[in-house]
Amino acid sequence: MWLVSLHLSLMNKISATILAYNEEKHIGACLESLRGVADEIIVVDSGSTDHTVEICEKFGCRVSTRKFDGFGAQRQYATSLTTHQYILSIDADELLSPALQESIKKLKEDGFGHRVYSISRLNFYCGIPVRRCGWYPDRQIRLFDKRYANWNLRDVSETVIFRDSVRPEFIDGDILHHRCDTREQYERVVASHAAMKAKVLSVRDENIGVVSPFIHGLKAFWHSFVREGGIFEGKVGREISMQSYRSELLAYATARKLKAVTGQSKDNRK
Repeated sequence: MWLVSLHLSLMNKISATILAYNEEKHIGACLESLRGVADEIIVVDSGSTDHTVEICEKFGCRVSTRKFDGFGAQRQYATSLTTHQYILSIDADELLSPALQESIKKLKEDGFGHRVYSISRLNFYCGIPVRRCGWYPDRQIRLFDKRYANWNLRDVSETVIFRDSVRPEFIDGDILHHRCDTREQYERVVASHAAMKAKVLSVRDENIGVVSPFIHGLKAFWHSFVREGGIFEGKVGREISMQSYRSELLAYATARKLKAVTGQSKDNRK
C-alpha cells in the first residue's frame, strides 16, 4: 500500500520551468508565487549579466545556462531537464495569481485528471492590466504531462503540441504577465519578436509584395484596436495597437528584404 501511495505522490509532483535573461526585477516575485506549487524549479538562463542567477540560486532553483536559439527550443530544453511528470512552464516576468495557486494545489491534492491544462493570462502594459486588445484572456497551455505534450520548435509564437485525443482542461486563476515596464522597453521587445518572425516568413514559399507589410500592419492594428476593443483602453489601447501595426510591418518588410538577398545569392550560384 505504501508503494502505491508513494507512486501517486510522485505522479502529483510538478516541475516548474522558467526562461530568463536579465530579469532580476521580476524573477523574485515569480519564484515566490511558485512556493507550495512547484516541487522542482528549473531555470534556463540565456546569459544574464545582472543578479538573475544569484536570485534563482537563493530560491534553490536548478539553473542551466544556454545560449538563446528560439523560444521553442529553449522551452523544450528546459522540459528535458525536469524530473517530474507534470510541467508548469512560466516566464521570469510572469507569476501565478493567488487563485491559480489554489487551483493547482487542489489538482495536486485530488490528482491530475487531464493531460493538458489551459490557463488564462492577464497581461500588464507599464503596470496597467489590459483586458482588451486581444490581451485577455490570452489562454495558454502551460501545465501538461510531458509524456503526452511538449513545446514545438518555433523561434517565436511557440505553442504546446499534443495528441489529437488529448483535450485541454481549463483551470481557474490567471498567469500575471508584466510585458513591459516602459513603452521603450515594449518597443524593443516588439522589434526583437518581429526580427524572429521575419526569419520564419523569409523561408516560406510565398511572395511578399511591396504593399504586403503595410496591409499586414493595418490588419493587426484593426484587430487590436477595433475587433478586440483596444479603442476602449484609451491611450494604452492606442499604443498597444500601434505596436501591433509596427510589429507586422517590421516582420514582413524585413522578411521581404531577406527573401531578396536569398534570391540574389541563388542567382549568383547559378
